[in-house]
This record gives sequence, C-alpha cells and structure tokens, in this order.
Amino acid sequence: MAGVAEYFGSMVFDDKVMKERLSEDVYAALKRTMQDGRSLNLSVANAVASAMKDWAVELGATHYTHWFQPMTGITAEKHDSFITPAEGGRVIMEFSGKELVRGEPDASSFPSGGLRATFEARGYTAWDATSYAFIKDGVLCIPTAFCSYAGDALDQKTPLLRSMEAINRQALRVLKLFGNEDVTSVKTTVGPEQEYFLVDKDVFNQRKDLLYTGRTLFGAKPPKGQEMEDHYFGVLKPRVQAFMKDLDEELWKLGVLAKTEHNEAAPAQHELAPIFATANIAADHNQLTMEIMQRLAKQHNLVCLLHEKPFKGVNGSGKHNNWSISTNTGVNLLEPGETPYENAQFLLFLCAVLKAVDDYQDLLRASVASAGNDHRLGAYEAPPAVVSIFLGSELTDILEAIERGEAYGAKEKELLRVGVHTLPKFPKDTTDRNRTSPFAFTGNKFEFRMLGSSASVSYPNTVLNTAVAEELKQFADELGNASDFEVALHDLIQRVIKEHKRIIFNGNGYDDKWLAEAEKRGLLNLKTTPDALPYLVKDKNVALFTEHKVFTERELHSRYEILMESYCKLINIEGRTMVDMAMKDILPAVSEYSQTLCNTLLAKKAVCESIDNTYEKEMIEKVSKLSADAYKYAKDLEKVLNGAAKIEDVTALGVYYKDKVLTLMAKLREKADALENIVSADYWCFPTYGDLLFGV
Repeated sequence: MAGVAEYFGSMVFDDKVMKERLSEDVYAALKRTMQDGRSLNLSVANAVASAMKDWAVELGATHYTHWFQPMTGITAEKHDSFITPAEGGRVIMEFSGKELVRGEPDASSFPSGGLRATFEARGYTAWDATSYAFIKDGVLCIPTAFCSYAGDALDQKTPLLRSMEAINRQALRVLKLFGNEDVTSVKTTVGPEQEYFLVDKDVFNQRKDLLYTGRTLFGAKPPKGQEMEDHYFGVLKPRVQAFMKDLDEELWKLGVLAKTEHNEAAPAQHELAPIFATANIAADHNQLTMEIMQRLAKQHNLVCLLHEKPFKGVNGSGKHNNWSISTNTGVNLLEPGETPYENAQFLLFLCAVLKAVDDYQDLLRASVASAGNDHRLGAYEAPPAVVSIFLGSELTDILEAIERGEAYGAKEKELLRVGVHTLPKFPKDTTDRNRTSPFAFTGNKFEFRMLGSSASVSYPNTVLNTAVAEELKQFADELGNASDFEVALHDLIQRVIKEHKRIIFNGNGYDDKWLAEAEKRGLLNLKTTPDALPYLVKDKNVALFTEHKVFTERELHSRYEILMESYCKLINIEGRTMVDMAMKDILPAVSEYSQTLCNTLLAKKAVCESIDNTYEKEMIEKVSKLSADAYKYAKDLEKVLNGAAKIEDVTALGVYYKDKVLTLMAKLREKADALENIVSADYWCFPTYGDLLFGV
C-alpha cells in the first residue's frame, strides 16, 4: 500500500497536477485568476477543462458535476457525463471551458426565501477557481457558487467569497498605512474542529426519532453517562478506530488536512480537527468531511450523528471555528510581533475584532442559530447564548494599561504611546483555555465556539469577515486622514478599548452571575432562534452587508425567510414524530405492560388474599397516571401542531413553535421518560440511551 505522502491529494486537481498538465502560459493565467480574481478567457478555460477531463478519466471518472452548497445545509450535485456523439454511433469524451466555468442546474426546488417563484427554474453555477476540483465516487467535482437567473446568491459560498474580498480590501488599506507595500492580498483562514457521535446502525434503525430528526426525542438517562469522565481522550474502540482510519484515507485523498482525532467528553462522541485552510476551501473541506463521515460510518455498520444535541443529559456537538487573518507574505495579523510597530499593527487588528464582535454580537449569534443548536447553547457543555470575548488575564491587563495610558508592568507610572514605546512582548497561550467562552483568543487566532456541529461554516465566517472588514474600513478612514499617524493610532486603539471592553469576559460563562453581569453591560442574551434571527434584517446589519456588497437587502430578507422556515419545519417534523411514537409505540407498550401487572395482581389475589401485592398496585397506579398524562400531552401536541397551519407570517410561526410546540414536546417527553424508567425492558418499544451510547 502506498504511503500517505504518495496518495495525499491524489484525487485533487491541485497545483502539482496543474503544473504537470498545463502549458506555462495557461498555468500562469489560471494562477492569476486564483490569486488575484482575474477573469479567465475562453481559450484558457478550454485548455484547463481538457486537461482536467483527461486527468479525471485516467482516474476512472465518467461524469462531472458543479458541486455547490445551497441553503439546505448540505451540498448538491447534478452529474453530466463526458460523452459526446461521434461518427459510426460511437462516443468521445469531451469537456469544454464553457462547461467548466458555468453550469445551469434547476434552481426551483432549492430554498430561495421568496427570491423566485417555484416555476422559475433557472439557476447558474459558477466555478470557484480558488478551490481545487476533485474526484469523489468516480465523479469530477468542480466547486462552484450558485445564483439565480437575476444574479441573487442562492448558496452559502457566494456571500463567503464576497466577504473574503471585503476584508481583503480593507485590510490592505490598513497595512499600507503601516508601510507594508509588499502585501498584495489578505485572506482569512479557518480550521473547523468537527464533533460527532457514532452509534450502532442496527440500534439506530429501531428509533423513529433518530431516523426522522437526527436526535432522540425520548430517552431516560442511563445509570452511567459521562460523569466518570472516562471517555474523553480514552482508548478508541476497535470499530471506531477502523472507521477513523478509513475516514483519514478518504479525506487525505481529497486533500483534506485531517490532523487530530480523539474521543470527546460524552460516550460515543468523537472529534476530528483539520489544519487551517483559506476560509472558502475550509468550508468546502468541512462539507466533504461531514458527507464522508456519514457515508463511511454506514460501511462500518455505524451511523454518524451530526445533530447538535442527539441525547438529552450528555454533551452536545459543536464545531469550533478557529479563525485568523494572514497576508500573502506569510504574516499572521493576529500574531503578536517583535517590534513596537509590529505590536501596534497586531493591536489594531485585535481591536478591529474586539469592536466587530461588540458591534455585531447580534449577527454572530444569529449566524449560529438553528433548532438543533438552541438545545446546545448554554447547556453546560457549550458556550452560553451571550456573545463575549476571552482574551486571557495577561492580554486583558495589557489592554487595560493602554486604556489608562500606562506602561504595562512598570514599577513607576509613566505615559505610554502605542507605536512609539516598546510594548512588552505579547504572551502566547500563557493562560488556560476557556471552554465556556463563545469567542476565545488562543495565541494567534480566535476560536468561535458557538457553531453547531451540522452547520456550514460559510455563513458564520461570512458574518465575521464582513464585521471585521467594516471596522478596518473605519480605522483606515480615520488613520488615513490623520496628520500624525502615530498619535492617531494610539488614540484610536485607546478609544476602542475603552468603548468596547464590555465584550471582554475571562470568567465562567456557565455561571448565572455572568448572565446577570452581561445584562448590566448591555450584552444581548438571545436564547433561541426566533429571538436571534430577526436581527439579521435590522437596519444597521442590512447597511453593513450592503455597504460591503456581501448581501443585497433582498438576499438578506430571503435568508431570514429560509432560516426561520427551516426552524419551523424541523420542529414540526419533531413534534409529529413525537406524536407518532407516543401513540403507536410508547402507549401501546405501556398498556401491554399494565395488562401484565393487572393479570399478576389478580392471579395473586386468586391464590391467596394475604399475598403481598404492593408492587403491582403501586406500579399500576404509577403507570396509569403517567400514561394518562402522556396521552393528554400527545393529543394537545397534535392539536397545536395542526394549529400552526393557520399562521402565515413566518416570524409569528417561529414564535408559535418556540412557545407552544416546544413546551408541549418537553411535557410529553417528561412523562414518557418517566414511563421508560419503570416499564419492564421486555415491553419497552425501542432501544434505550444505554443501548445507543454504549452499543459500539
């Protein structure tokens, strides 16, 4: 078997392959397109397409697809073969530059949020030349953006690419003020850590809730959960290790830099972490990772659960989005420097992030909002719904010294001027990581920990890129017009620290005292998706996105409609699944068990009136009371679900599902889980948490 170095990227039309198969002129033209965003003329596109097709056919591909990321949360692809009719009833394999650069899939059945009518079918895919094409399952996949006939973005990638260009423009303006004339591009880099659960496929198939919704809607806590803390970083079980080995191989062939894998805190929970990549490539790779995880798990008779909270009472799954900013010269702009000027530059970019998170905390919260993530955020294994920044005590102390105008650590009080005086060497990783922080600085990057495990990383990074771009724009405008750059720089950094320090919190995010403190500071606590999503279309946020040409106002409103509709549809499916399971599975099983208890009670009495039958009497009473309550809540839930059909406004509908439907779902679950704890295992109707969490 070939070594990893030999087969890594073997299914990717990467730089090495392009150098080998393209002429020097074509290769140079393509690289200019990839690096500078220049347009690609048709002759170059034809040459690239021909080489790409030959390479793919040699590796067994017969079809190609424009691989894109619609607003469904997953990827989409329409396969077209390379065959073209030839003389004598034969075919030849062809692929043109036009087919490479643009496709035309049917767009009518994808979510559009009112951007188009159902009968308006036309949509276009456009090649993202900065993300390498690859072969998956014998199909040449060309990463693309997806838009409507009118040019509206219908996908996750188009806004991400726009936001990357926005932050590139504004970061370059700031860097030029510091004399960085050699920097020609700035890109955000992302490393998304992916958490997931693995459960036995045969057990999974016996649970309607997992089949229909991806999470358990019922389930009593097992005798053992994660309280022993013996799973985290524990020895991998053989089936899990075999799955991870195959997963690594598949991802490495596709050029995905899968690096770290381990057991997570909850039983049956695991994590995979990649090496950083440019934001759009990281988004592509994470979508591939989730897809391949789910496909490969089935080959091992497992099921990969990507839901944010598949099991009540144990840790949910997130996706830690490690984000940074780098130049084409290899400088990480969130890395402290060695000289006063380098540190001043670092401080300015740090302040841009600080101000962005404070000014647009509502957008960042909305960017991770979903029905699944609502169960996870604030659930004592994930960050709270309040957005704050962790900087660590030492860096926070330095910022406070700058705010006061004092030298950090000096024995005697002296004035400090940023960019002139020698600042202390900034610490890296000198403080413990704060797992409760939604947005933590970890030495040379920020870790945005609020993302749900099933989410695309594209949208949160679109928001983050755009918000930071806006702050950099304001900084460049102010500093560019200053008569004394160093004085203006110092005053700007000092002012930003003073005005936005409320967003810094280094303590325990799980503590209720923090929530009270956050409210005093004026920070938002948007606990649910219906609370958070309306902020997407607030005037200040519409202005942000339209100013930087990331979203049009139409596109923002469409996204609001799509996301709120998705929330409502998911809860509707969950509610109806609960009713189905309660009426067809749980209550019949409980009734059968009750009959057995009654028969046993009567048999005991028939033998001898003095025989003790306390157990049967008490159990019959408990089961009867709980089943009556469960039946009532199931009927009430069915009624409120039917009532949702009368609500046309999507905002009102979201609130209805949050307040009415979820409340009854919780009540029904409480009674059903109590029944599970007392009904004989011989009668219970589906596998328990113990079977799921410890069955691999």
